[in-house]
Amino acid sequence: MPSINFIGGEKGGVGKSVVARLLAQHFIDKGRAFTGFDTDRSHTSFTRFYADYASPVVVDTYEGLDLIAAVFEEESAVGPLPNVIVDLAAQTAAPLARWVKDSDLVSLMASMGITVNFWHVADAGKDSVDLLDRLVATYGAGPNYIVVKNLGRGSDFSQLEDSAALKKAVALGGHVISLPQLHEASMRKIDRQSASFWAAVNHKEGADALGMLERQRVKTWLKSCYATLDALPLG
Repeated sequence: MPSINFIGGEKGGVGKSVVARLLAQHFIDKGRAFTGFDTDRSHTSFTRFYADYASPVVVDTYEGLDLIAAVFEEESAVGPLPNVIVDLAAQTAAPLARWVKDSDLVSLMASMGITVNFWHVADAGKDSVDLLDRLVATYGAGPNYIVVKNLGRGSDFSQLEDSAALKKAVALGGHVISLPQLHEASMRKIDRQSASFWAAVNHKEGADALGMLERQRVKTWLKSCYATLDALPLG
């Protein structure tokens, strides 16, 4: 069963694009077909790191958003349906919600055997709790909720863990995972290279190439993350 994955959190700087890139690399390494979409007009960070798989899409129009779901109709004629990753920019929740509701997207995807996952990437602040509450209130039962505690953006997630918002998400079958922090200096080098995680651990030349132990730490980080992702409804 393929999945469509909306990687959100609504706030800027919580690590949405890192999660999108991680999921992309996971699909690549597992041999699972996917198509990616990047909704951030200013940074297009998903496209920058995975240009062969992702393309920009405008969320302000239904015509732009329709391109996301159109992947499933186009690919159904040629073979198995791919997974889809949508890296949501900050402040895109409202236009996305209108499109999802007016298109009855969750029901349509279910009729096609496609799992709909809303990822909520959270830092340790109260804003992330309030935004999760808004997400669950918007979509209710139907999609899967995957709440990501990004340990690169905080260590004390007690506000989230004790919140009514998280309890609502879990009651609807939601998943809660932790994203371990990748060593900051290594992540900066990867960012400066605009490198995929695969390229980061395989390319050894250049000013920002990772050293042997840095590459090993990235491999260890990916292995830990993959063990978590393997337990999720990703198709």
